Amino acid sequence: MKPGRALEALSFFVADVQAGIGPFLGVFLQARGWGADQIGTVMTIGGIAGMLATSPAGALVDATRHKRALVVIAGVMTVLASGLLWISHAYWTVAASQVVTAITGAALGPALAGITLGMVRRDGFDRQFGRNQVANHAGNVVAAALSGWLGWRYGFGAVFALSAVFGLLSLVAVSLIPAGAIDHDAARGAGTDAGADACADSAAPTTGFRVLLQCRPLLLLAAALGLFHLGNAAMLPLYGLAIVAAHQGEPSAFTAETIVIAQLVMVVAAMSANRLIRWRGYWWVILLTFLALPARGLIAASVIHAWGVWPVQALDGIGAGLQSVAVPALVVRLLEGTGRVNVGQGVVMTVQGAGAALSPALGGILAQRFGYPVAFIALGAVSTGSLIVWLGFGASLRHACTSTANVPREPVDEAAPSAS
Repeated sequence: MKPGRALEALSFFVADVQAGIGPFLGVFLQARGWGADQIGTVMTIGGIAGMLATSPAGALVDATRHKRALVVIAGVMTVLASGLLWISHAYWTVAASQVVTAITGAALGPALAGITLGMVRRDGFDRQFGRNQVANHAGNVVAAALSGWLGWRYGFGAVFALSAVFGLLSLVAVSLIPAGAIDHDAARGAGTDAGADACADSAAPTTGFRVLLQCRPLLLLAAALGLFHLGNAAMLPLYGLAIVAAHQGEPSAFTAETIVIAQLVMVVAAMSANRLIRWRGYWWVILLTFLALPARGLIAASVIHAWGVWPVQALDGIGAGLQSVAVPALVVRLLEGTGRVNVGQGVVMTVQGAGAALSPALGGILAQRFGYPVAFIALGAVSTGSLIVWLGFGASLRHACTSTANVPREPVDEAAPSAS
């Protein structure tokens, strides 16, 4: 298997590993007597842990020459943490499981981005990472469909077993990537011409938040994404809870349906992202993702019915699918030449995580006290802050996002370790 194909296989199988049992957590705990506020707060605890871990995880990816081993350790720990939920449903046991899942999951994002950059270099990153994300979303579709069917047929225990199987297959995939295929200097964005990049300063210290503070476009990107995820992160689990509470669907099957619809749209969005970036630039593509969320909140509030999952999750798929390709690629573009690309990825993920960590608690409290429609409208309203940031600083952001010095070029061979 070519290294690039092995990387895509890893992205496929790691999809079901990275977030543990993911959206099934809400309905799993609800079936065991948990309220929406308790579910929201325990997810927030995990989100905070993941938020705090992403910047150090990015620094670790930049520093280590054992990136494949890092993926293996993170994958194994995530599967074990998910299995802990099956053993005990006590509040602090569940919280501990979510903390471990969030910390190990936080390492997988920068690790996969760093491995990709080290294999195909800057010129091949956009195209190969787009393929990785198509595979990742396809993995989510398959895992969610199987989880929904297995959960309906055999109970939630089968969902945990499936996560373990995907974990084992991800270990096989990472073993198929030759160690020599990864250039670890290229993987952190070092050894390139830093003079052309908006945020490159080879003399600057490499600490995580200094990267963010020294690069204004990166700071604005992170702030906009933090506000977006404050409104977005709770939308899917809350919508699933709302439908189940209204007796509009069987918990496992409906939760799987919400994931499958969103992930299928994400596959198409991720496939289109690289072409859209070349056509309109990063700024316009990311703006499109910010526009989708307020509309999603209004629809979710208006249509708490089984068929409402189609427009609600289709909008989620557009936003998340485009962001999954455009955001990491933009961070690479901004920080090329600094040797701190994965620190930057981690820092942006930290700010995103801050919004995502607070979102379930905010949404859960609003849903518990005022009902699900109010929660959806409030979450959609909060997310308009991302539009204010992105449009308010549009001139400087467009310049940073479309600088001709950094327009992505087609790679010679995106799967070859020496691509340039």
